[in-house]
Amino acid sequence: MSSQDLPAPRTGLVLTHFLTVRDVPRSRAFYSTVFGGQVVLEENPCIIKIANGWIIMNPGGGPTPDKPDVTLLPPEDRSHVSSFLNVRVADIQGFYEEQVARGVEFLTPPHDRRAELRCYIRDPDGYLIEIGQATGLLTGDLADT
Repeated sequence: MSSQDLPAPRTGLVLTHFLTVRDVPRSRAFYSTVFGGQVVLEENPCIIKIANGWIIMNPGGGPTPDKPDVTLLPPEDRSHVSSFLNVRVADIQGFYEEQVARGVEFLTPPHDRRAELRCYIRDPDGYLIEIGQATGLLTGDLADT
């Protein structure tokens, strides 16, 4: 591991996404396989570099001195979400076919929304992940409502 692989900017900032997971090895395998991520740190926390970003994951837990009233839990209800990971790809059909061949389950095949093509998967803990490819948006067409 080199310092270039860590989400530690020398200036400015870098955006990462933290996930509370039930089983770090299972989630680590999912994100490194599905998105071709590089495991930078195996655990405590697990850090995976994916393209130009990072996923950081750890098991849930109770309050800590820096977040005294916060308990971290993975999703409990798969039908209600307040946020999701948004992944943009250059070739959604190719990505979709490759992942289906690997056994990844999509909620639906890619849908054309005028501004983009998109579909969704869930990670092992139930986090929703949008897979999208910009299409009409590149020429000023906005999404269907």
